[in-house]
Amino acid sequence: MSAESPLIQSMRSAVAAAPDDVPLRLHLAELLLTAGRDDAAVGEAAVALQQAPGDAQAREVMLRALTGAAASPPREAVPPASPQVAPPAQPPTTTSPTAGPAPTPGFDWKAAQDQVGDIVPPRFVEAPLAVDGSGDPGDAAAWDVERPGTVRLADVGGMQQVKERLEAAFLAPLRNPELRRLYGKSLRGGLLLYGPPGCGKTFIARAVAGELGASFLSVSVTDVLDMWIGNSERNMHELFQAARRQAPCVIFLDELDALGGKRSRTQSAGMRNTVNQLLTELDGVEADANEGVFVLAATNVPWDVDVALRRPGRLDRTLLVLPPDAPAREAILRYHLRERPIENVDLGKLVKATDGLSGADLAHVCEGAAEHALLDSARTGTVRMIGMPDLLAAAGQVAPSTEPWFAAARNVAMYANDGGMYDDLVAYLKKKRKL
Repeated sequence: MSAESPLIQSMRSAVAAAPDDVPLRLHLAELLLTAGRDDAAVGEAAVALQQAPGDAQAREVMLRALTGAAASPPREAVPPASPQVAPPAQPPTTTSPTAGPAPTPGFDWKAAQDQVGDIVPPRFVEAPLAVDGSGDPGDAAAWDVERPGTVRLADVGGMQQVKERLEAAFLAPLRNPELRRLYGKSLRGGLLLYGPPGCGKTFIARAVAGELGASFLSVSVTDVLDMWIGNSERNMHELFQAARRQAPCVIFLDELDALGGKRSRTQSAGMRNTVNQLLTELDGVEADANEGVFVLAATNVPWDVDVALRRPGRLDRTLLVLPPDAPAREAILRYHLRERPIENVDLGKLVKATDGLSGADLAHVCEGAAEHALLDSARTGTVRMIGMPDLLAAAGQVAPSTEPWFAAARNVAMYANDGGMYDDLVAYLKKKRKL
């Protein structure tokens, strides 16, 4: 493509300095047409039509650019000085100022609009905001509400104590509505899962949703918090409204300490308002507003969660999710090795060698063993299977990622176990001789 003339370059600079000046932009389009730059003229005319849809000259320039018609002499960027003698009056016309040029026979304006539709996208797109259930039903699509999944508690390897606690505190009343009504058991409130990172809290929440045959809505801090005042509270309200429309639905609040941290420790009024909004949504401002909405939350640091969130009727049930026990480790290792080439793997021996590792650690062990075998095959030129030496070597190189968490949790269990909330943690620490 040849270099642009100095006049066109100067005109581009002028348009960049005054992008809303439609006549100036059309003058640039005329210059481009004169220079045979029809495609560039189409782009400038398209912007002018977006800014002034009824402008007759803009439509005419677009028409000539698309049809390749000869360009008319460009308008002067700056009108000449007024002559001493007034020009003769122009004859009146019957065409309104906003009317377009006479249509060219055989020209398809719809096809032309489709052709240039993607050249200049809309500068601003404004969608209607709905903060209650009366809004557009399509707004629920803004939240990734997953359909009922196939994961069940039976898919969670081992962790029998966790399953029994879930059954007693959460699932049994839901499965037996007659008994629930007989004993006056309320479904209000939610369940708070806590424990070291990488131990399967999110997977357990999905399994609970599967047991209930409910939709699943996972929410993190990035889904809710917003830099603009009031938006975080609105987002919190809208996600609960989306869950209510999709009921039965499980809302999973991941990293609850970030969404519902202690208000006394934050200097941000917006963060405090977000916690207040979460409390309001958990209570349900209307009778039976949260019917069919089940709230699960997970955190690594429950001692940083606002105490108001844990009062009765809200997240009043707590469940400690510990590193996987032996049956759980076997299931996790079997899962991560199922599609890898292995031979002579003694899972029982490997399970004993990985005591104390989290589910994420176990996945890393399998990944490290596969990497070792792959590199060895690349060096020798002979493909071999993954064996026990690879897995044991990888396990020896992985330090339990849960140890820093237990170091912090030990102090909380010893000195801040008010109300017995951390009794399960104290019992585990004593069993492992960590307390």
